[in-house]
Amino acid sequence: MINSIDLQFFMVIARASSLAAAARLLNVTPPAVTQRLAALEARLGVNLIDRRGRHLTLTDEGELLLERSERILAELGDITDRINDRRGLIAGHLRIAAPIGFGREYIAPAVRTFKHAHPDISVSLDLSDNPIGQQPENRDVIIHIGELRNQPFQMQHIAPNRRILCAAPAYIARFGTPATITDLAHHQCLILRENDEDVSLWRFHAAAKPKTQETVRVNGDMTSNDGNVIRDWALAGMGIALRSEWDVAQHIRKGRLIEILPDWQADDAPIVALLGPRHFRAARIRHFINHLRTCLTPVPWNAMP
Repeated sequence: MINSIDLQFFMVIARASSLAAAARLLNVTPPAVTQRLAALEARLGVNLIDRRGRHLTLTDEGELLLERSERILAELGDITDRINDRRGLIAGHLRIAAPIGFGREYIAPAVRTFKHAHPDISVSLDLSDNPIGQQPENRDVIIHIGELRNQPFQMQHIAPNRRILCAAPAYIARFGTPATITDLAHHQCLILRENDEDVSLWRFHAAAKPKTQETVRVNGDMTSNDGNVIRDWALAGMGIALRSEWDVAQHIRKGRLIEILPDWQADDAPIVALLGPRHFRAARIRHFINHLRTCLTPVPWNAMP
């Protein structure tokens, strides 16, 4: 006979790169994991893990157990959520993933105030440069900046966010201001590498006539996968950046950056929360999404001094 604790244990092992990595996640010693896994296999009468390679590989029986474990534990969690909903109780574990910069600046403070308001909640917040790529099935809420097409998540709009073309006064004094979108091809542009997009092809539309569009292939010998680095390079006068309003609005107000070609706009990159098909049922998730909207209304980057 196996129980839900066994299923949770096996799911950790199945998703870990090694038994040692699983031990770290479980906060136990590797011999303890090995012993417990052997006991589980003995009870079932099958091998669940092929230990012959350098990495853990599930046997056919292990794959079956993982698939059923995910389904059973999800159902158990759903039952708990529904009972808590009927009791009006906001409790349980909330698993959130967010981009590093935005997550540190805005999501972490919102999590803190949410936890103060709902002490029965436990929270894990994981920050990375690619939250969607970090085992999204193990997250309740994934914060993403920008619209997503052809994706399996429910998408909840949280806050508006423009993208702004900007440069430091030092760069403009040295190289001048582009007069047209096509002039950007002759300037040093700071390129952010993210997702699978064509990152050097910048698209704009006229603010007064959204159907009037311009596309330019920008040049630049400075690229990064970190938006904070691109912003800091722009502040240092190294080139022209296309950055989210949340990241540069304060610098523009204080004159450290200057908006360029304000009559042209890039596509907006709204702040959205991505949820699995079942996840919006849980009261803790619904309340967190509403709390996050409250924290970001009005958008704080436009209210900062």
